[in-house]
Amino acid sequence: MLRKFELLTIIVFFAFSTSLFADQVTLKNGDRLTGTVVKSDGKTVVLHTDAGGDITLKFDAIQEVKTDKELHVSVKGGKAVAGPVTGTTDGKLQVATRDGNVTVAIADVTVIRNDAEEVAYLHSLHPKFTQNWTAGANVGFSVARGNSETENLALAFNAARTTLHDKIVLYATSINTTNDLAQPPTSKTVANIETGGLRYERNMNPKLFVFGAADFMANALQYLDLRAVYSGGFGFHAIKNDATQFNVFGGINYTHETYSNGAVLVPANPPNPAIFASYGVTHRFAALTLGEELTQKLGKTTVLTENLTFYPNLQQTGEYRGVFNLGTVTKISKWLGWQNQFGDIYVSNPPTGSKQNDVLLTTGLNFSFTH
Repeated sequence: MLRKFELLTIIVFFAFSTSLFADQVTLKNGDRLTGTVVKSDGKTVVLHTDAGGDITLKFDAIQEVKTDKELHVSVKGGKAVAGPVTGTTDGKLQVATRDGNVTVAIADVTVIRNDAEEVAYLHSLHPKFTQNWTAGANVGFSVARGNSETENLALAFNAARTTLHDKIVLYATSINTTNDLAQPPTSKTVANIETGGLRYERNMNPKLFVFGAADFMANALQYLDLRAVYSGGFGFHAIKNDATQFNVFGGINYTHETYSNGAVLVPANPPNPAIFASYGVTHRFAALTLGEELTQKLGKTTVLTENLTFYPNLQQTGEYRGVFNLGTVTKISKWLGWQNQFGDIYVSNPPTGSKQNDVLLTTGLNFSFTH
């Protein structure tokens, strides 16, 4: 009987000790929560609890905060203090720093982090170049047999490295469709579009950024052998939060593009077999780069991306290009998703015999990874 009593006493003691040394948050309605204060942005507080995981609380709904471990508290003006929060009085936090107690007005708090969050933040200030990368690859494939014999392959790759100060974006896409029943002089290649490029952004302040980019395209449908566009300018983060990012940007670019006139049948000597030759034209000009880009989370599993870029020619009034893209990726698992992509490429002055618009629609699997 005595042993049972001792065992019960020990269990009660440890249960009491666990709650005693946990952080405590008391709400204005009288509710009391225990756990670990993780972080705060000055408007909300994230409390990690064993039973409910991370819980987000409004700061103005909190009556008192007490923590067992050290918190890193930043206030307006750039001042920062560190230490356990021993209580809350008249809208002020009492922080027990190593140099003594410090009173911080809750209204002036900008950031609160626990030790783990503070270490992660300090690492994020100067990450290695191999860190902070997210990447994805899209694959779509179709085959038709019978009255037609066609194969279509769509590939895409994109990677982005985002830090507190800058962003690097890399991308490459390829769409190739062939028709095995096609006979010369018609090419078996029905469509062949390839794009690629890189972009660098540097934040000048939380809203304004500068950018430089290089974009490349080859489009057999428009007899475009290669277009290279080198851009630079300024951008504005109109909306930037966890769910929505919307930027507008503008600048100037230098465009170098080479078109062929398509396949021209040229008799050979001897006449058979005939050979095909291509005669081209090259354009070099300065143009504006004007555009917007949107990233929007739709629920917990789907991300929508959209961008529109307009390139008015500064040397030939009335000539311009436009590129529009709209896509979604829905996660199936941590690394696998389903992607849909719509694109429209417009050129006001295409070569004779080709159309101004190319509309592209692809769908397939998305493979993603982070580092």
